[in-house]
Amino acid sequence: MVQKQSAPVTFTGYQKFLIAILTILQFTVILDFMVLAPLGAILMPTLHITPQQFGWVVSAYALSAGASGLLAAGFADRFDRKNMLMVFYVGFLVGTLFCGLAPNYHTLLAARIFTGIFGGVIGAISFAIVTDLFPMEVRGRVMGFLQMAFASSQVFGLPLGLYAANHWGWHSPFIMIVALGIPVGFIIFLRMQPINAHLALKIDRHPFHHIWHTVSTPRYLQGFAATTLLATGGFMLMPFSSAFATGNLGLTLDDLPLLYMVTGVCAMIAGPVAGRLSDSFGKYPLFVIASLAGIVIALYFTQLSTTPLWFVMILNGVLFVMITGRIVSSSALISGVPAPQDRGAYMGISSAFQQISGGISSAIAGLIVTENAHHMLEHYDVLGYVVASTMLVTIVMMYFIHRLVNDKPERA
Repeated sequence: MVQKQSAPVTFTGYQKFLIAILTILQFTVILDFMVLAPLGAILMPTLHITPQQFGWVVSAYALSAGASGLLAAGFADRFDRKNMLMVFYVGFLVGTLFCGLAPNYHTLLAARIFTGIFGGVIGAISFAIVTDLFPMEVRGRVMGFLQMAFASSQVFGLPLGLYAANHWGWHSPFIMIVALGIPVGFIIFLRMQPINAHLALKIDRHPFHHIWHTVSTPRYLQGFAATTLLATGGFMLMPFSSAFATGNLGLTLDDLPLLYMVTGVCAMIAGPVAGRLSDSFGKYPLFVIASLAGIVIALYFTQLSTTPLWFVMILNGVLFVMITGRIVSSSALISGVPAPQDRGAYMGISSAFQQISGGISSAIAGLIVTENAHHMLEHYDVLGYVVASTMLVTIVMMYFIHRLVNDKPERA
């Protein structure tokens, strides 16, 4: 049974392994979602679908993930977290394989729903593992490394996925993810130790009572509300980013791999840096600074017209550095909200709310954005205003989370 240790100055070899394997696992899951954004410019004309239909392809994953997260939350603290991780990761890989074999829009939509049922819970399980095994004092550093999965998907995954899609069709990136995920699953099965210390805390509540207890606890409601709104920006802007870049900014499909690679390198560097700053400078101050800078850049970026590639790369790079700072600091701070016996349920429900919010946001974005006869997106600037507004609100919400965690620290 793996026990939580006191705050280490340096991580042990096994702790480093856990951080690395969870980061790689998150890379495959995030890439599965992220690859849809650049594929939008290929999928819409190939499958003859509208931006609204493409928005549903994105939101279908999120909505099914949210529903699955809610159902799984009641059982999350009743099983070894390693076993839970393995079950859902296998289901995720099967769903991704179905995406790679989908022949048309409706089959792809069904495959995304299946993938979301399993893939949407994996992040919650991973964060529960991190919260179980790493104390708050170093949790920012761990979250910073996990956030590298997001950046790595842009540096390595998206360019490779786009290259594969341009040469072998849009199905090939999903097959690539499955090929990478299978050995990752075997390594986790063979090397990860049981994570079951939370089972000794004796949860007597029925699974659905456990869910109700978690969603009705006032302390947790603040965290759920903040997490829900934090998802809005990415799900609104990202799904249409490639179509905006090619239709409005004047970039070509061949420019996109370089754009995503440069952006990913910036975010990859920012992850560990943001993690250390989160632990030393402060999680909430870092969140505020990154949010305010992100608001300015998002408002400016969404109103651009034809723009040189080098300038788009700079803007995107800085924007994703700010996004990384927001995600790392907020994740570390919110992880201090739940009690140990509720962590699995809390993370599952939090992930569910985040996914459902993201799915709704993506669907709304699809209704706001339209494509004209010249394949240019209209009203993309409206999304910028909506995202900026939600970022301002989360600054206020995270202040109360900051006070909550400091006044009533988690019980180890």
